[in-house]
Amino acid sequence: MSRLLDQTFRDAGGRVVSALAAAFRDLDLAEEAFAEACARAAEKWGDAPPADPAAWLYAVARRWALDRFRRRATAAAWRPDDAPPEPTPEDHVMALDEPIPDERLRLIFVCCHPAVSPDARAALTLRTVCGLSTAEVAAAFLTPEPTLAQRLVRAKRKIADAGVPFDVPSSDRWPERMDAVLSTLEIAYAQAHADAAGAGPHADFASEVVKLTALLARLAPGDAEVQALAATTRYAEARRPARLDSEGAMFPLTDQDPADWDAALLAEAERFLRASAAASRARRTLPGPRALQAAIHGAHADRARTGRSDWAAILGLYSLLLLQRDDPVVRTNRAVALAEVEGPAVALEALLSIEVDGWLPLHAARAEMFTRLGRAADARQEYAAALALSPSPAEALFLRRRHDSLSG
Repeated sequence: MSRLLDQTFRDAGGRVVSALAAAFRDLDLAEEAFAEACARAAEKWGDAPPADPAAWLYAVARRWALDRFRRRATAAAWRPDDAPPEPTPEDHVMALDEPIPDERLRLIFVCCHPAVSPDARAALTLRTVCGLSTAEVAAAFLTPEPTLAQRLVRAKRKIADAGVPFDVPSSDRWPERMDAVLSTLEIAYAQAHADAAGAGPHADFASEVVKLTALLARLAPGDAEVQALAATTRYAEARRPARLDSEGAMFPLTDQDPADWDAALLAEAERFLRASAAASRARRTLPGPRALQAAIHGAHADRARTGRSDWAAILGLYSLLLLQRDDPVVRTNRAVALAEVEGPAVALEALLSIEVDGWLPLHAARAEMFTRLGRAADARQEYAAALALSPSPAEALFLRRRHDSLSG
């Protein structure tokens, strides 16, 4: 039974919390109610689980929230939204094609309201809407967990105190929230993409983000960064069929066979990339960070046509990106490209200058450069540090192989 509850939590948790938050206008209450419903499910489902576990959790959580709210002194001044009507069979069929339920999209925009501090918007969305743990969100932002937890508490309090409306804003108000929305989708997708086998608790984020970026691209056709993120997610998803070897180990991008990439997704990505460039030209603006990231993915994808990677072009794009987004992620990826152009010694120097604790890709990149330079002991130490950070099974197998291949 715990397996069914775990699966329902992963698949529907974000949607249930989003619907509760939209109905009660209270993020804390929504999260508490959902947690209570899960606790009751663990006790009551037993050998007779409900036909619709997600609906059961929502109904129990809503009743609990109503009871809790009625006990509050402010209950007289507030009335929750009416309960939604029982869904018809047609509603269920239509929901299968819905990119993300309206409640979830609505809550993303609520969490990204300008009243919330910029450094907390994406974090709050990932925690509340996507269901990432505080530890996972902190790791995604390379931020200590206690610091991140404090930000989340302050952000939820700000939403409550400011009386932020729980609605998708009109399109003229999108620009003030869109960057935070896109940052959230980037990180949610990265959490799913990091699991090469697609077997982890956040694997479903990948398909959800791909669908939602398409929806946003239709709603904001003139936003170059929206179009670019739609391109990036498709370039990355196109490579998914080539990311594992026959034994389930991760295949790095440079070792993948382009013939295994999804040609249809690559074509979609290229269309979005062209749309991003057209939007920048129309507004006479330089490419933004997401447009540059999409261009980098596009340059890697060119290997499917040319049989080679233009590392000089990729390095140039990373150098431009670094001017707009100077962070450890960009610096590490740029160093990997630098190794292909100027050699591993120059790349290693760049990697050793990056000061961030406990970030797996940095350890893996340093290990690769040490290996190329024949410094086996240093490489083993970096691989061991990466393995100590609980990588996904596919990534762990890849790292373990590299570690064990070095003579000791």
